[in-house]
Amino acid sequence: MSPVNQKALLLNKKAKEFTVGDVEVYKPGPGEVLIKIQAAALNPIDWKFQKIDFFRGILPEQAIIGEDIAGDIVEVGEGVTNVNKGDRVFAQTEFANSHGGFQQYAVSLASVVAKIPHGVSYDAAATIPVVLSTSYVALHHSVPRGLGIPAPTSSTQSKVSKTPIVVLGGGGSVGQFFIQLAKLSGFSPIITTASLKHTEYLKSIGATDVLDRNLPVSNLSQKIAEIAKVPILHVFDAISLPNTQELGLGLLGSGGQLAVVLPPTVEVSEGQTIISVEGVLRHPDNVEILEDLYQTKASAFVESGAIRPLRYEVLPNGLAGIIDGLARMETDQISGVKLVAHPQETA
Repeated sequence: MSPVNQKALLLNKKAKEFTVGDVEVYKPGPGEVLIKIQAAALNPIDWKFQKIDFFRGILPEQAIIGEDIAGDIVEVGEGVTNVNKGDRVFAQTEFANSHGGFQQYAVSLASVVAKIPHGVSYDAAATIPVVLSTSYVALHHSVPRGLGIPAPTSSTQSKVSKTPIVVLGGGGSVGQFFIQLAKLSGFSPIITTASLKHTEYLKSIGATDVLDRNLPVSNLSQKIAEIAKVPILHVFDAISLPNTQELGLGLLGSGGQLAVVLPPTVEVSEGQTIISVEGVLRHPDNVEILEDLYQTKASAFVESGAIRPLRYEVLPNGLAGIIDGLARMETDQISGVKLVAHPQETA
């Protein structure tokens, strides 16, 4: 039996402050499961929900946020057949208090949970969902939602293309997962920009060439052209600030595609395409592709090692530790790792 009440990290929209408080434990409805959250990962959007009015406008007065979770299924709703009580799973959450990740128990649609393979920890699994969803949509969704590259049907390479691809910002979480998916799809060379301290790691997950992100644009463009040797038709901008979008657009050959994760700030030339990627789990255009990902591919990708979880740091003090973690993220003190909290350790 699940408890009646639980601890949650509550964001007061008016005061813009987080506090740990008590809320009810929700009941799963038809097609849903209740997950006892063992690990919850932090994302940059979490501190933006607190600080930026645009994001806070979509939240209730007392909001429970958090998008990446891993834990145990403790209750199963009517009609659920793909998972069972006791299964270890990871999931991306939705923007509703009953689904938020910064609490001890959360509801999820059963159609978008994936089983954690044997030997993978809750902490590692919690680093996967949001960045996997975003990078998978970016690479495999049909144009104009993604680059339209056919998805592998298993953990083996689809071999659809032996062409170059450029990833701007490969050292970030989404960039790291996109590199792995690009490798799985058969792209080569896979050229990325990043802090050079991440070179060895990025090459270990699939990048063939790592270029210093601080190089002048002209130098980067020249080096990428020398490596690729043919026109670049696919660029993924995991940063998507105006300067990186300009760089990405300038790298494209005729007929090329630039995918960005923030609103586009550049105008493409004739024959080029800019793709605005949305990794939102229940966006109407994403439902089919992400349900297929989580039901048929995600666990196999992780189990085979084709997709490796991100490196992570565990925060102390359960849900209360998230507050300091978000402050560190806001001030750019985190690089190359995901921060993970243990809700069950909340005092």
